[in-house]
Amino acid sequence: MRRRDLLIGAAPLLAASGPGFQLVDVTQKAGLDFQHNTGSFGAKYLPETMGPGCAFVDYDNDGWLDILLVNGRDWPGHRRQRSTLRLYRNNRNGTFTDVTKSAGLDVEMYGMGVAVGDFDNDGWPDLYVTGVGQNRLFRNTGRGSFVDVTVAAGLGNRSAFSTSAMWFDFDRDGHLDLFVCNYVRWTPEQDVFCSVDGSKKSFCTPEAYRGSTCWLFRNRGNGTFEDVTAKSGIFDASAKSLGVALLDMDQDGWPDVFVANDTQPNKLYRNNRDGTFREIAVRAGVAFSEDGRARAGMGVDVGDYRRTGREGIAVTNFDNEMMGLYEANGGVFLDRAQVAGVGASSRKRLGFGCLFLDADLDGHLDLLAVNGHIDDSVRKLPEGVAHAQPPHLFLNDGTGKFRDAAAEVGSDFSSPKIARGLAVGDFDNDGDLDVLVTTNGGAAYLYRNDVSNGNRSIRFRLEGKKSNRDGIGAVVHVHDSGGQQMRMVRSGSSYLSSSEKSLSFGVGRQTMVERVVIYWPSGGVQEFKKLATGRSYRCIEGEGIR
Repeated sequence: MRRRDLLIGAAPLLAASGPGFQLVDVTQKAGLDFQHNTGSFGAKYLPETMGPGCAFVDYDNDGWLDILLVNGRDWPGHRRQRSTLRLYRNNRNGTFTDVTKSAGLDVEMYGMGVAVGDFDNDGWPDLYVTGVGQNRLFRNTGRGSFVDVTVAAGLGNRSAFSTSAMWFDFDRDGHLDLFVCNYVRWTPEQDVFCSVDGSKKSFCTPEAYRGSTCWLFRNRGNGTFEDVTAKSGIFDASAKSLGVALLDMDQDGWPDVFVANDTQPNKLYRNNRDGTFREIAVRAGVAFSEDGRARAGMGVDVGDYRRTGREGIAVTNFDNEMMGLYEANGGVFLDRAQVAGVGASSRKRLGFGCLFLDADLDGHLDLLAVNGHIDDSVRKLPEGVAHAQPPHLFLNDGTGKFRDAAAEVGSDFSSPKIARGLAVGDFDNDGDLDVLVTTNGGAAYLYRNDVSNGNRSIRFRLEGKKSNRDGIGAVVHVHDSGGQQMRMVRSGSSYLSSSEKSLSFGVGRQTMVERVVIYWPSGGVQEFKKLATGRSYRCIEGEGIR
């Protein structure tokens, strides 16, 4: 029986008046003293407009989320400073300590994004960092440090302009495979001169460069990877990919892949269950805008924001294009951004990171997007479009409609930024989701979520046995008084960033949920009844819940 055969309708929970929470800027108090280096020296290289990403990751397995921030570096021949990745260990008291050097991550690279996943199933989260040039795979030693195993894993000698990446088990053999987005064929030597006035150099658009295929690497289970890009059906030299998300569009238990492309059609790869994929974005209605045009897709996330048991897709785009909000309707998707209240608000923003989350814990997924233009010359921007831009926080009213409440949850949060990366995670273990944002050429920001409406959550951290250790691809259904919610354990999503893998369900003021069902990638199913809310559970495949 497929999962969708078990789904039931869900009535919306009653929402509290007002936002019911605040996003408080705790960056300085937390000790995050990061500054992103674009490497800019006046040449206006394309990568300088794009990064960086970020991640919540419990690298030392102490039960408290740590923070990784990706950094750029100076370009060859124009060295002014040394800049590296930055890893901050959670001190469990609201503050963090920079442990980059002791963790072995004091590495210079022109970094873009990061994907977190336990590729060797040893119980310790590993890091894949993308960038301009050679991407890096860092294996967690389990002793507070990482080692670079890029070459040993068979992932070396590959130079590209890589962006987002994700771990997932596409062949369901219990080992995490790796999907890597590549943007365009660019190097400093291949840089194209672009100009608005015919004389002064300006940033080029991606149309100035040829595209570059995404990569798919199959995990052999022995610490090495096989490049299966071509034989899997993923190869596409026209792609200009920035965001990637995991979903199961047909609910057959096999992971599918959505890719957000910039000025090229988006891609939806349906898993054929035999090691190959079929690209069906046009047929599924997600390749283009409603008027049939390819938009400038940046970030992407997937979530069951209607509580129907079917996941929708959110995609951030360029200014004057508005966000895409695709609702599942049978075997196709319909862009509901306009009628849902997302379209008009996002039209004058250039969006990057985006995520579904239940910010107010009312049982309905909200939608968060961070924005910022690529060009620092405001005189060249369309009327009403600025370089630094406020974020969107679209609150879900439970009927498929959203309202932007970003200005209501804190002036620091809603202030304009040149934002890029976005991740969420419960860094203070209080049951709600906190927010991490990076900016291009600027600081990173940590916002603590202070829920004041009395709502509660129930959280689950999955541990696979037959399935991959992270449980990526597992789906959890929570049955409560409002019907049913579902979440999938994911890597990837947003833009260049990785959120925590624990699953959070808002349940309003309920003190107990009736039933929880877990569908593992291995095909196993576990069911638990009458679980108390307001706490986090560790779920071990085939063993039980703690």
